[in-house]
Amino acid sequence: MNIGDRVRLLHGKEEGTVRKVSSSGRIEVEIEDGFIVPALKSEVVIIAEAEKNYFGEHAGVTKEPEAPLPISAPKDQGLYLAFLPINDQNLSLYLINDSHQPYLVHASEVYGGNQRTLIAGTLNPGESKKFDDRLMKELDEWPAFLLRFIPIQNKLEKAIPPFERQMKMKATQFFKHLSKAPILGKNVYLFAMEQTTKELDIRSLNAQLQEITPKPEPIKAVKPSRSIDLHIEQLHPDADKLSNSEKMRIQLEVFEKNLNQAIASGMDEITFIHGLGNGVLRKEIHKRLSQLGNIKYFQDTQKDQWGYGATLVRIS
Repeated sequence: MNIGDRVRLLHGKEEGTVRKVSSSGRIEVEIEDGFIVPALKSEVVIIAEAEKNYFGEHAGVTKEPEAPLPISAPKDQGLYLAFLPINDQNLSLYLINDSHQPYLVHASEVYGGNQRTLIAGTLNPGESKKFDDRLMKELDEWPAFLLRFIPIQNKLEKAIPPFERQMKMKATQFFKHLSKAPILGKNVYLFAMEQTTKELDIRSLNAQLQEITPKPEPIKAVKPSRSIDLHIEQLHPDADKLSNSEKMRIQLEVFEKNLNQAIASGMDEITFIHGLGNGVLRKEIHKRLSQLGNIKYFQDTQKDQWGYGATLVRIS
């Protein structure tokens, strides 16, 4: 920010020219009639940097003053989208409810047939909610905003229809919407949602949501072999390179996978050959089986062939 820059005060309607800049971050702005207003750099936005990029060297200069935009909407539908300047480059996005009616709100940015949700929730009367930030220099590249409002009616009364509005910001119009925001009480670029609103077709919206929501694919039950060998040499090509914990993890994963498939496919029994070893794998398998409700019983089996190195599982 330099001496001679045209600036606008964020906490008022005044515009002026920077006459003094101090190293402490304070500046002096000369407004009309020669008055000098002290301010912090963070309390002003440079008009030339933000608007000259779009309107040329004569940004903000009009032959005839335009009629001021309305600041407040009717109290039955005072909903706003506001862009609050933080400095000469950054904007914070707010939704404002200056009505007596609470709403469920959903705002998203639209990329062709794709959307990304920015905010979804309740916006109570007299409440403002920040939901995103934007760079002013990228205004022309912003995607369109889709905003949906569903009234919350906690008592039996005449129905208030939900509505939506889709907006694509254009620089030629954006800077004309500078107004003092209700609730926030600050100068913002303000867009009232009651203008050119469109009634929201709930049935159509539900149909769209059903199309967007992916349907889970049916799980195909693969019937495993009636006897599963859990010896690590059968499960991993480099068993000698594995630690004991890695071996146990692999064996238990194969055990659980085949047990689940046996249950899902309707098998009445399955045998797991875990070997004798130190008995740790057998104990862990028996522990897990004892915690399942759809197991009729389990027991050591094939003692003549495996000793106590196999477990038969009866499935209920």
